Amino acid sequence: MTNRIWEAQARTDEGKGASRRLRHAGLVPAIIYGADKAPASVTLNHNFLVHAFDDDAVFNSPITVKGLAEEEVVVIKAVQRHPAKPQILHVDLQRLDNARMIYKRIPLNFIGADIAPGVKAGGVMTFFQVDVEVRCLPANLPSFIDVDVSKMEENTRIRLSDLALPEGVQATALLHGNSDYDQAVVGLGKSKKR
Repeated sequence: MTNRIWEAQARTDEGKGASRRLRHAGLVPAIIYGADKAPASVTLNHNFLVHAFDDDAVFNSPITVKGLAEEEVVVIKAVQRHPAKPQILHVDLQRLDNARMIYKRIPLNFIGADIAPGVKAGGVMTFFQVDVEVRCLPANLPSFIDVDVSKMEENTRIRLSDLALPEGVQATALLHGNSDYDQAVVGLGKSKKR
């Protein structure tokens, strides 16, 4: 996983008016928080963010933020967008501490749906989840989790416990120790032709 580098500037102005002025100047207000340090208010270039967000992997990759008193290694926690315009309004960045577990929603990448025997027999595949919350150390954070559905037969399901998670990565729902949390991720129903 490549570490991305973003340039930021510290900001001291707070409030709606200051944020509005920043956005008008092509900047996006952001905050860096976590790891038992004080939150840091920063600004990021809007055009840079638009291009950075074209790659979905950026949302689950470590990012080195430069241009501050000290470099920060962060991960994107939340992005606020304008409801009607293609504009990024605010970004929340969580500091990474290599000794602390982080919790993050990771997208699922379904592979082989078109060649699954159950699909070829006329069954319909239903995707119940598109992402899964995981717990891991920052060094183990995956960009996505592959789910191989190429061998699924009719009337079968793949559950959270069936996922092949990378080493050091745990599905948080399974940490409860109760089988009720072992939810289906994808299912393949019977053909209606019969």
